[in-house]
Amino acid sequence: MQKYYQKAWQYCKQHRTTSIVAGHVVVLTVLALALLTTSFGGSMFSAFAASSCGPNDKTYVVKSGDTLSQIAGQAGTTYSKLADYNKLSDPNVIYIDQHICIPGNGASSNGDNSNSGSTTNTGTIGYTAPVVKGTGNYFAFPQCTWWANKRYHELHGVYVPWTTNSNAYQWVDRAHDNGWRVSYTPVQGAVIVLQPYVQGAGGLGHVGIAEKINADGTVSVSNTNWGANPTSVTYTTITPGSGVAFVY
Repeated sequence: MQKYYQKAWQYCKQHRTTSIVAGHVVVLTVLALALLTTSFGGSMFSAFAASSCGPNDKTYVVKSGDTLSQIAGQAGTTYSKLADYNKLSDPNVIYIDQHICIPGNGASSNGDNSNSGSTTNTGTIGYTAPVVKGTGNYFAFPQCTWWANKRYHELHGVYVPWTTNSNAYQWVDRAHDNGWRVSYTPVQGAVIVLQPYVQGAGGLGHVGIAEKINADGTVSVSNTNWGANPTSVTYTTITPGSGVAFVY
């Protein structure tokens, strides 16, 4: 019986030692990860957040509580122009320590919005057609993407080049990927992109064509798959703002 107790004690002692060693290994691993995060995390995030501004630009470093509208107001410009200038896919999302480039004259953008505020319905955009062009309309009828691509081609002779990862809400990212322009100021004849659940859009967003910029700043939009008659081309009025972009 005594030999049995001695063997049991040795067994427990050996496994207790193994558990202690394993616990030490876990603790050391956590400490090492924390040290790496402290040493490199800040510099990695700073590298991500920093942007290369022009020689005449001012650089603003985002602080907690900042919004792009506040930064634009202090700089004497608008949040939409600032978003265009910094190529922000969503002007409502900025990060602490992110670098925002403010144009040297305080209010200029990249000049892409020369037609902003137009109240005529000419269906034209004064710009050089994008270098990357699509070869056809591969979106299914009557999806809103089908109509937006079809109507854009009718107006400008150009199809959008993206066919994958191209739900309506993804068109802003695909435009950036393919060198197309993205504006947050209304552009007549451009594709208007609504993010999910913005002004009546569904869970995958919505796209249409900005047919006319109205005198009050709203936009008359043609679409399909909108409202009670999804297979018909319908018209709606959209107000520029959060979650609304123009691709061309």
